[in-house]
Amino acid sequence: MSRRTAMPRRTAVSVLAVLGAFALTTLPAAATTTPAQIATSKTNGVTYLKSLQAADGSYAGSGLSNEWAFSAFAAAGTAAVDVTPGGDATKNARTVYRNLLATSGWPSSSPVVTDYERATLNSYAAGIDPSRVSDARNLIADIYGYWQTSEAGYFGPSANFNGTVFAALALNGAKTTAGQVRVPQALRDSIVTRIRANQHNDGGWNYSKAEGNATQLAAASDIDMTGAAIAALCVSGVPNTDTDIVQAKAFLKSKLVASSGAFNALFGVNTDSNGWAVSGLNACGINPQTGDFLTSQGRTPVDFLIAQQFNPGGGFKYLPSDTSPSAYASIDGLRAVAGAGFTATPPVPTTTGAPQWVGQTSLTSGTATKLALTVDDGAGNLKVCSVALTPTGSTTTLGAVLDAAVSAATPSGCVTAVTPSSGTGTITSLNGTANSGSNTWKVSVDGGAFATAARETTVGVGDTIAVRWGA
Repeated sequence: MSRRTAMPRRTAVSVLAVLGAFALTTLPAAATTTPAQIATSKTNGVTYLKSLQAADGSYAGSGLSNEWAFSAFAAAGTAAVDVTPGGDATKNARTVYRNLLATSGWPSSSPVVTDYERATLNSYAAGIDPSRVSDARNLIADIYGYWQTSEAGYFGPSANFNGTVFAALALNGAKTTAGQVRVPQALRDSIVTRIRANQHNDGGWNYSKAEGNATQLAAASDIDMTGAAIAALCVSGVPNTDTDIVQAKAFLKSKLVASSGAFNALFGVNTDSNGWAVSGLNACGINPQTGDFLTSQGRTPVDFLIAQQFNPGGGFKYLPSDTSPSAYASIDGLRAVAGAGFTATPPVPTTTGAPQWVGQTSLTSGTATKLALTVDDGAGNLKVCSVALTPTGSTTTLGAVLDAAVSAATPSGCVTAVTPSSGTGTITSLNGTANSGSNTWKVSVDGGAFATAARETTVGVGDTIAVRWGA
């Protein structure tokens, strides 16, 4: 698996680019892309992406397809529910996508973690609560199931480092509908530690694991994954003044082509790599049109992306030499030009009566579901898992979730014992750690404040549950 599992690109053809000098000079404002040009790019880009919609309203099938269009639509101010084939609102893109994700056979018989990360980022942008796609589909819990117990902080096989980067992007970027980060700080910190450990000596990252491997750490970094990795750090709460992000900025700056504003990637100059880099800068609140990213010849990465767009058609070409647009390049290019990271909050729809968000509102008695659970013992032994249970009502309880986690958690071992083991009451011991003075077990739901953990604490459909021991 490579980064194409997270966001596919067609095979790149190397393009030689001459790196220019990087000394900045005073330049007229007209040297960079104007707000009016960006607005036109967004309008035309949306028009092109709408042309990619299938007659049944879909952008995605059982495998990789054009579902990243949802992140670009949201970034450009278009709600997925407003995107319809021939005006048929019954086939709007959001409803069709939600129905696909809720299908028991999706994504395949042998899924990988990036399938769920990709779906999380795009369902969020489409206005679908990722943890409440349906009573049986919780994408956040699906991601939790790929936690690597023996290598805490990694999601999916650690060799495929992109799975961990996109876990950070999905778990932190796809907030609750109220705008709250739903995962606990301990989990965010664990992922950040792994991302930092994989930063190459040149300041960037690649899609494969480098941690602990001197040869890999010394290898050349990739523009694409550097953009994704800095975005992952920033959405995880790392400030853009952090040393690792400053070093990554220097790496990106060193790859700028002065005459065009493009980044000279491992695959040569291309729209997708530039789109990922700009999205990374956007996610970190770093302006890609000023300072380090305004070249000595007055060009910026956004200038390059705009130059790759066909107008009025709106599609973006992959290589500067191409004569027709590419769907993936158009998605990556538009999302970046529109100022987004790797997802975006869905805009309010223009379709009458259509809500900004949709999602399952309650559990269904007798229908199996999954819930995302973290257990933090306060001593650095964070456990992360997806818990499978079959509710007996429209809600369940914390006690029922912890009980189920003993035997039905992925990965296993998330919960080994809980006291009391039945009924109601304050949880006094979990996994052998007992309450002691002010250090007690507390629970947070969907990123809310921690409160005393009790077996009867109500848990609803799609709730992200964090239990921790401490004062």
